Amino acid sequence: MQHNNTIKDRHGSRLKICLVILRTFTAKDLQPVKILLNPENRASGRPRMKTVIVVHGGAWAIPDLLAEASMAGVKNAAWAGDAVLKNGGSAIDAVEKAVRSLEDDPTFDAGHGAVLNVDGEVELDSIIMDGETLATGAVASVRNIANPVSLARAVMEKTDHVILTDRGASMFAERIGIPVADDLVTDLERKDWEQSSSYPVGVGKLFNTQWGHDTVGAVALDSLGNVACATSTGGIRNKMVGRVGDSPIIGSGGYADNRSGAVSCTGHGESILKVTLARLILFHMEQGKSATAAAEASLQYMGERVKGCGGAIVVSSTGDWAASFTTPRMAWASIKEDVLHCGLNPKEDFTQMLK
Repeated sequence: MQHNNTIKDRHGSRLKICLVILRTFTAKDLQPVKILLNPENRASGRPRMKTVIVVHGGAWAIPDLLAEASMAGVKNAAWAGDAVLKNGGSAIDAVEKAVRSLEDDPTFDAGHGAVLNVDGEVELDSIIMDGETLATGAVASVRNIANPVSLARAVMEKTDHVILTDRGASMFAERIGIPVADDLVTDLERKDWEQSSSYPVGVGKLFNTQWGHDTVGAVALDSLGNVACATSTGGIRNKMVGRVGDSPIIGSGGYADNRSGAVSCTGHGESILKVTLARLILFHMEQGKSATAAAEASLQYMGERVKGCGGAIVVSSTGDWAASFTTPRMAWASIKEDVLHCGLNPKEDFTQMLK
């Protein structure tokens, strides 16, 4: 007590002021801080966003024979993803649902209907990414898995890793009970593989570099403002066994970050890898470009820098979206506020009211 009295005598007024300030701060401001840090309060206090889903069926020289089926496929995938969002589902659920729809459609180079490698076998790659947490899962060179996007999500949610490949991915799929598909090779792909196997090496290289391939993908914005992306592919026809393209590589085949947006890419994988196309598009958006301007600038850079063609779908964290490509065609579709947009040829944008 004497020690306290001594302090009070020498510094009493200053000490009292400090104690009053400290007590006032903790009493008035501690509780509001707790409220701000409470995830439930934070989520419930967010304004509800207008949901967006955008899908693509691959950027390449889509022949007229596949044009109608490609358009139908991307519209079906957009409807599937939009249904998830309308029912309050998350962006990650929506992109998985949309991509599964495309993987199940033999029109596209993903899952059932994927192109064949030099040995006449299917090897599949996929990525999925959650823009809220940056959680990512990917698989590469997997065989006999009908929906690699779901296996990629399992990698994200059930392991400490980002990517599993080939035998390791197959062992993981077996362990968690993902069914094996007996035969993903379609008659059309077998016929195309047999024909392309006889092409000169230079012809095949030109086709794969300039025309791209029909990778599939989706991006979404949910009502809570979270974005996500997913991409899936069988790669390029007659690729070397074990070849991995851009699709399962974070920042190249896809990227999602709530701070900017989500991207799914398609085209010549080696070119996309060299410029990390998905992340490049988001970088341009972070510098103030719109989704369309960012995608177009990045695709132009890829063409000028490495002579690569491709496409991308984009959604920003505010709901701005784009579908851009430098190949002859890309099948794409989007749904926002009950309006379906879709296209196949450059500058094409058909609209349909869903209500």
